[in-house]
Amino acid sequence: MSSNATSLSRWTLTAYGLPAFAFAMLLLPPYVLLPVFYSQNMGLALNLVGYVVVACRVFDAITDPVIGFLSDRTRSRFGRRKIWIATAVPFTIFTVLMLFVPPAQTDITWFAMGMAGLTLAWTMLLLPYSAWGAELSSDYNTRTTIVGVREGLGLAGTLVVVSIPAAMTGFGITDPRQHMNAVGYTIVAALVITVAIALMSVPDAAQAAPRGQGPSFRLREIFANKPFVRLLTAYLVNSFANSLPATLFILFVGHVLGLPDMYGPLLLAYFLSAMLAIPAWLLVSRVIGKHRTWCTSMILASAIFSLTPFVVSPGDLYPFLIITILTGIAAGADFAIPSSIQADVIDLDTLNTGQNRAGVFFAIWGVVTKMSFALAALSFPLLESQGFNASALDAAGKSGNSPEALMLLTALYAMVPVGLKAIALMLVWSFPLGRAEQASIREQIEARQASAG
Repeated sequence: MSSNATSLSRWTLTAYGLPAFAFAMLLLPPYVLLPVFYSQNMGLALNLVGYVVVACRVFDAITDPVIGFLSDRTRSRFGRRKIWIATAVPFTIFTVLMLFVPPAQTDITWFAMGMAGLTLAWTMLLLPYSAWGAELSSDYNTRTTIVGVREGLGLAGTLVVVSIPAAMTGFGITDPRQHMNAVGYTIVAALVITVAIALMSVPDAAQAAPRGQGPSFRLREIFANKPFVRLLTAYLVNSFANSLPATLFILFVGHVLGLPDMYGPLLLAYFLSAMLAIPAWLLVSRVIGKHRTWCTSMILASAIFSLTPFVVSPGDLYPFLIITILTGIAAGADFAIPSSIQADVIDLDTLNTGQNRAGVFFAIWGVVTKMSFALAALSFPLLESQGFNASALDAAGKSGNSPEALMLLTALYAMVPVGLKAIALMLVWSFPLGRAEQASIREQIEARQASAG
């Protein structure tokens, strides 16, 4: 397939983006819904649940680079990315059903095994999928469009996931087990349908890669790419800033806002705002560039988040709803822009080494993404060490936790992210790889390929 930007039809873009609808359903629940479900409704200790999440991220640190490396070296008539995705689907379905449709009596071992399996399955799906998208076009702005379509459809999937419990509650089905069962079955159906469409409709740009020695995996070479290291550091810090409120959202809404039944509609408002904002952020990036667009969104998010402790008190639904919508708008850029910049720094590696190692780069990117959730999950044992009890909510939504514990929850939810985003902002503001630099790199790569071919 040609890498020319004009070779991508709307159908190709849509078909490629469709699996993100299902994949996104796998991103939020393991860190936001399942830990609270297994602690509040299945009787597992909150600190043990947090430790399992952290352990799975350590497991990721091993499996992500291995799968990224193997994906870069895989050769088949179906392409080196597609074969991994097709293989991962049955494994993913098994682990989803294990976690979302658990037996009536379960323990921390069951949760740990399910999370470990889903972690590996997720890696087998997402890393080849992300590398596949980076290889569909070499154009600076088209790459942002590809990521925008993918992340927009991903946010639509997230909206469906967070809507299921709220919709079921509206119809009088309040059992959290039934909520999780419905989420699990929805994920399975979406996964089968969307992946089948993408595999049948979108060519694998790496299918015709030349034979010979495959791409190498030498960390020294990868981390010699200074723009990549800078981007990766900023992305880790900013992702940690986003993961903390995401991980603590249900607890904050229940124990601080005092409206535990509203977490579904509020999550829906957040992700709907993010999804609707993505096209606007894409337009902004075409005018001021990707990294300045990302900086603008971080400034907006920090300004809004910093207001939370001062305007949100128990029962203050509408002030918190406004904060949720505005931070959701800012998050639209977080979903769309960094991955597009990632494709540009991979070009720099290709120029320096002559190799296409998108799988390895997205593996490292994936480790960092999941590491941010692992760091956020450490907030669970930290809260518990201060006496916080996730189950201490009465029927009226009043928390039985101490003011000190609730203050810590508020600080972790709203204030720590602001400081983290300030650090990420300083790293990104003067990022050295923009539209002109990326175009020059692509010209050099294509000239080298033409002389070699």
